[in-house]
Amino acid sequence: MRTSPLLMAFLYFIMGGIFTYIAIQSVDGTIWNFITILLVIVATFDFAVCIRLVTLHFKMKNSKK
Repeated sequence: MRTSPLLMAFLYFIMGGIFTYIAIQSVDGTIWNFITILLVIVATFDFAVCIRLVTLHFKMKNSKK
């Protein structure tokens, strides 16, 4: 069974939200610490992959017509 890009996009969106939440919770005093910046970078990567997978889903859907 193949995994659809829309399902993978949903999973990446959830992971991006989790990493964003953890980054917000890890701020203590200042936002400029290594862990917070790393978590925000990972969350940004997850959201970018999510957007690419959603566009791939719609391109595949339109090419079937």
